[in-house]
Amino acid sequence: MDIDTLELTQQLIARRSVTPEDAGCLDFLTGLLEPLGFKCERMSVNGVDNLWARRGTAAPLVCFAGHTDVVPTGPLGEWQSDPFTPTIRDGVLYGRGAADMKTSLAAFVAASAEFVRAHPAHAGSIALLFTSDEEGPAVDGTVRVVEALAQRGERIDYCIVGEPTSVKRTGDMIKNGRRGSLSGLLTVKGVQGHVAYPHLARNPVHEVAAAIAELAGTEWDRGNEYFPPTTWQISNFNAGTGAGNVIPGTATIRFNFRFSTASTVESLQTRVVGILDRHGVPYDLQWSYDGRPYLTAKGDLVDVVARAIKTVTGIDTELSTTGGTSDGRFIADICPQVVECGPANATIHKINEGIPLADLEPLPKIYREILVNLLLK
Repeated sequence: MDIDTLELTQQLIARRSVTPEDAGCLDFLTGLLEPLGFKCERMSVNGVDNLWARRGTAAPLVCFAGHTDVVPTGPLGEWQSDPFTPTIRDGVLYGRGAADMKTSLAAFVAASAEFVRAHPAHAGSIALLFTSDEEGPAVDGTVRVVEALAQRGERIDYCIVGEPTSVKRTGDMIKNGRRGSLSGLLTVKGVQGHVAYPHLARNPVHEVAAAIAELAGTEWDRGNEYFPPTTWQISNFNAGTGAGNVIPGTATIRFNFRFSTASTVESLQTRVVGILDRHGVPYDLQWSYDGRPYLTAKGDLVDVVARAIKTVTGIDTELSTTGGTSDGRFIADICPQVVECGPANATIHKINEGIPLADLEPLPKIYREILVNLLLK
């Protein structure tokens, strides 16, 4: 069965799968995978649709992972064409999800189909893990599939996530890890009062100012061979009633760590609390752990993906751990080697998202070459 990556990408873009809606993408993909010998299992949780499709029972298990959901379109009037009507202009395919990440899903399926047709009795197993909850809260998507697989002892040996990792050309950068994300909601307690009578009030902004300066200037770690240093940033700071003559009674600060494997959640939390206490800040602090860092060191999978890119494109790929979080952080719980490899990310989440056809063309070839190197050699 021949599957054309461009045609399949267009068919997926036409489905309005704004997170957490799947809009029939998984049913459509299941219809392509089952004739190839994949056993397709739907895992739906709290309205979120997930698909686990596997061909074979032996090790090693090579998994392709991705998501059918896309972010909202933003103002439709600013798009040059309908975001859910795939449109080719000047050698670029436009549509929501063209880069993030329906092209990768189509390339996964096309590569698997070509590989299976050429090697029907291949060693090991191939799996595809697709979810409709990556762009949203990501609580009932990939993480639930991983939990189900772990409960029944199903282990993934190698995983390729199709996130858009490239910069200028498909294959010029891959992610062999991602930083963790740790957020805090800090509420600083003060006493509201009139600005003309500060002795009768206590300004929470003043109370926390010195601590914020220290937090902003702290070196949390120096990173390591694969990760840049951990960063701490305030995303929101709110205080006051809007009146110019009232000292606020409370201040709320939302902050976030993007942290490397050189730090831990516990070490970061301990240091933040220590700084606040040292400055005598009256506060409440709530933490939310958005995802741990993961890392795949240079070795089997990193080498195979880099070699596949070199074979198909001639590019010597660059390793990186920058960017936001991805579902790779969940898969790493049951898979020792996870690498993200996909098209360029210049237009993801933007108006007029698109992918040059020249960047789409090598993607299924890269994925197929990865299967060849992992399952035939």
